[in-house]
Amino acid sequence: MAVVGGHYVQQHSTNMAKHFASASAIASEGLNHVGLVHALSAHNRLESKFRGYLTDARKEGIRKALAAAIQAGMLYFIAFSANALAYWQGSRKIADTVERSDGGSTVGETYTVIFILVDGSIVLSQVAPLLPLFGAAVAAFGRLRKDIDHEPSIDSTSLSGETLPDVKGAIELSNVTFTYPSRPDHLVLQDVSIRCEAGRLTAIVGLSGSGKSTIASLLARFYDPRDGTVSIDGFDIKNLNVKSLRSFISLVPQEPSLLDRSILENIAQGLVNSPSHSHLEQILLSDALSKLAEKIRGGADFTASIKGAGPQVAEIVQLVTKAADLADALSFIEYQHHGLATLVGSSGSLISGGQKQRIALARALVRDPRILILDEATAALDSASEQRIQAAIERASHGRTVISIAHRLSTIRAASQIIVMRAGTIIERGNHDELLAIENGSYAEMIRLQSVKPPANDRSSSRGSVTDIDSRSIGDEKNMPPTEDNLASSHENSEQQPSPNDFERDDGAELTANSITRTMFPLTRPYALLLSLAFFAAIIVGGTFPASGLIFGNTVGSLTPCNPAGFIRSRGLLLSGMFFMLGCVEFIANFTSWSSFGVVSERLIYRVRLLSFRNLFRQPLQWHESSGRSPSKLLAYITNDGNALAGFSGSIIGTLFSVVVNFIIALILSHIVNWRLAVVCLVVVPLLLGAGFMQLRSISRFAEKHAGAFSTSISVTVEAVSNIRTVAALSLEDEILHTYRRSLEGPRREMVLQSLKSNIWLAIANSAGTFIYAFAYWWGSKNILEGRATQTQFFIILFAMLVSAQLWGQLFTLAPEITRAKAAISRIVGLLELDSDHSTPGSGKPIAEFDEDLDEKKDVEASGGIIPRSAPLMENGAQIEFRGVSFSYPARPNIPVLTSLTLSIQPGQFCALVGPSGAGKSTVLALLEGFYEPSSGSVLVNGLDISRHHGTSFRDEIAYVPQENVLFQGNIRFNLTLGARPGHSPSDAELEAACKLANMHDTIMSLPQGYDTECGANGSQLSGGQKQRLSIARALVRKPKLLLLDESTSALDAESEKALEEGLDRAVRGHGVTVIAIAHRLRTIARADVIFLVEGGKVIDQGRHEELLQRSESYNINAVHQMLG
Repeated sequence: MAVVGGHYVQQHSTNMAKHFASASAIASEGLNHVGLVHALSAHNRLESKFRGYLTDARKEGIRKALAAAIQAGMLYFIAFSANALAYWQGSRKIADTVERSDGGSTVGETYTVIFILVDGSIVLSQVAPLLPLFGAAVAAFGRLRKDIDHEPSIDSTSLSGETLPDVKGAIELSNVTFTYPSRPDHLVLQDVSIRCEAGRLTAIVGLSGSGKSTIASLLARFYDPRDGTVSIDGFDIKNLNVKSLRSFISLVPQEPSLLDRSILENIAQGLVNSPSHSHLEQILLSDALSKLAEKIRGGADFTASIKGAGPQVAEIVQLVTKAADLADALSFIEYQHHGLATLVGSSGSLISGGQKQRIALARALVRDPRILILDEATAALDSASEQRIQAAIERASHGRTVISIAHRLSTIRAASQIIVMRAGTIIERGNHDELLAIENGSYAEMIRLQSVKPPANDRSSSRGSVTDIDSRSIGDEKNMPPTEDNLASSHENSEQQPSPNDFERDDGAELTANSITRTMFPLTRPYALLLSLAFFAAIIVGGTFPASGLIFGNTVGSLTPCNPAGFIRSRGLLLSGMFFMLGCVEFIANFTSWSSFGVVSERLIYRVRLLSFRNLFRQPLQWHESSGRSPSKLLAYITNDGNALAGFSGSIIGTLFSVVVNFIIALILSHIVNWRLAVVCLVVVPLLLGAGFMQLRSISRFAEKHAGAFSTSISVTVEAVSNIRTVAALSLEDEILHTYRRSLEGPRREMVLQSLKSNIWLAIANSAGTFIYAFAYWWGSKNILEGRATQTQFFIILFAMLVSAQLWGQLFTLAPEITRAKAAISRIVGLLELDSDHSTPGSGKPIAEFDEDLDEKKDVEASGGIIPRSAPLMENGAQIEFRGVSFSYPARPNIPVLTSLTLSIQPGQFCALVGPSGAGKSTVLALLEGFYEPSSGSVLVNGLDISRHHGTSFRDEIAYVPQENVLFQGNIRFNLTLGARPGHSPSDAELEAACKLANMHDTIMSLPQGYDTECGANGSQLSGGQKQRLSIARALVRKPKLLLLDESTSALDAESEKALEEGLDRAVRGHGVTVIAIAHRLRTIARADVIFLVEGGKVIDQGRHEELLQRSESYNINAVHQMLG
């Protein structure tokens, strides 16, 4: 029965875990891009999808609870039935012995068998509550084992394969055809053949989605081609050792990612798999650099700290500094307060996009690779910075092979070979002059489209592509705002300045029983009837063991040779029948208790997780950026805390209650039967309770002390998996593993020591039954001999107190589950009790009022969600005014980002913000979205100061396209729908119209599943340009009155950009749409109504393109740099 029941419990646990994993993925993506979720007002739509997966997980959880209930009921029924059979057969054997005086069984033999079965029943009662946990653990291990045993087709940790002794760098793709595993029917590359000479620069250009980045992935051997070969120096890379192959290749990806460490550590990661720097491997795999950076941030002298760290560390710092200088990153690094020791934040969120790209480039150059692959390596840089880096790359390119994938053609004019691609095929090849000479050639058309030679009065182009001017005032980069590149994924490190909105209740210290009751009672109130039934059944379960003690005592007292044979048979039949009936009662009561508690548990966990999800996204961006908070830690409210609550609920709650009931009834029964015997047995109870209390206290302190330590290891894992391409490209597998092990070393040592301490108390608690035996037999025999107690009384009390003692031991066996649940409830209640001051203004709602929203059948979108909407603010257009706005990020209150910034934009105007990195341009967009309040001054939209107005409904009329193109897991249709205004479900026609304007409809329709094509985690199934066009289409679905564009065309080729410009122009022209744009490309800035030149947090100049060309030298230099025609 245990095996059969375990099978079903394991099956439903596996299904439940799959559904919950999908729900967790949605929550994780949302928390990683919480700024974008706020900008899109996408809380409700994400919640609806999250709710759907939770509902499926809850259904599987209820099925698991029912399976576990049947399993437990049957196990108890079988055990009690075995006792009944033993009583009956024993009575018959003893009666036969009395009648014939030979054969049969003795009383001692019968008593031994019965007592062994009783002991078995007790052991079974101790094991039964753990069976569902064991089944869930087996299911979890099965999933892990599947991944552990999986043999990857490309194994970067394997030692097999050839190693090239000397790499020249000649690359050849021969008749390569490729499809991604997720879309095997969609050809990405079709019979592509390319030969790149060693030591030369080869450029690959073409339309977005034409397969350019796929070639880079094949060269780094992230994938293998379906047909054809990829070779280096004549060797098929399939036959080369993967780690060795990647050791002489450096890749700068289109969307560079950095790990949450210092700049020094991030750049030094490029040395990890470098053949020429193998002598530094031990230092690179240790925590020496981390300790050095931490020491410098603590105030130690930079030079002295390096000298004290040893010669190898000094060599690494020297290499890192040289690479940073080569990548034009040293200038802004030196202006950081901690220099190379500056933390970059999760995924590089604390630095700007251009700065992140320069660090990624330095990381690639530091190993001095034989082959350098640049995939849009300068897309996030302004023209002047791009010129400097391009010159540096050209200097560093001597003697190495460079593959440059680019849309900005100014970066590849000097290439010895330029490959032009379209739809996975090569359509042109040659050098710059040869391709320009081709009549009506695609490359020549791209050059024409990117040339900045617009008529002064031509306003037909889009308002989506503007410029970022580098005024060569790099000193301003020290005022760099943390979210310059990506408002959507801003997670600042606020170690210096904890947010005033922080709630520090992770250990539950500030939570009272009253606050927990006040929060949890409304959540459990709908299940009052089911809970009453569950508790009633648990009372019956708790009473069955004292009842069985009564039967056991009377059975032993009756089965004596002193009684007649007929009396023994009749009493044996009666008492065995009573025991069988007790077994039936046990089955019904256990099934009712376990199933009722299980159903309530699953529904409660569903509500808690849904409310946790909702409350997390109700909190403003500033709360998410406060001290100690990261997406992985916040996700733990939904995952770890929910799992802890799930492990404690259901069978364990019923078991705890029935144990308490059993103890009370046993005490009362024992004193009624014979108080003299009961009093002596009670001597052991204080020892039992004291040992259990000490165990709980010990485990609780350990859990509180090391919760943060284990969360560090979780963060390391989540970060590595999220940036798996970076980890693979740099061969960081061993480095990540060493970091993970170091994060576990301290907690592991403490855990072993603490386990020894707590298990001492557990042993004392579990051995209490033996002490009760000793006391009971001594005192019982003494009183029986003295005539103060009967044999029947003795065995009733012995059984009742023995079972109580052993069940209390079982109770303390569950101490870890109880401790985890206690801490989880404290954290969850702390989150759910956040008052309106902590939440997004206007979105607060008491817990008691959430019930109606928690019904999975309710359409959150149709009801308008939980945020009340006000009348449209921008119905007649958006007039924007900044009046003397000053601002500093909460993490760096002493560093001004904006200083008395003043600007005015009229309704329907196209405004361009230009200036150096860190000037505060993206901060302007953040303030317009209401993510922060300015330190002083006002941000006015149509006369309303949104920085002082408590409400977020004004975002309904704002559309935002971030620099980092964020897509959520789901299909294209779902991602587009996220852009719609709250409460409105866009039709297919609206979605298609937006995609046509963004020049994306034809691309979508060319995919096998069309609008139902899955985007993958973080849009991994689409190219950078496709993701960018989808982001723009998502914004246009909203039909905004204010359109905010942050580098909206950086990943697009010239042809796609032109088509997109025309579509955007149709979308905004004549509709009174105000456009504020930030970009690096100059092609259409000439058509802007007004250009604001922002520097040092101020507007230092403004005017039209022609005016700035005449009076701004830096503006003029950038324009000339992009005039390729």
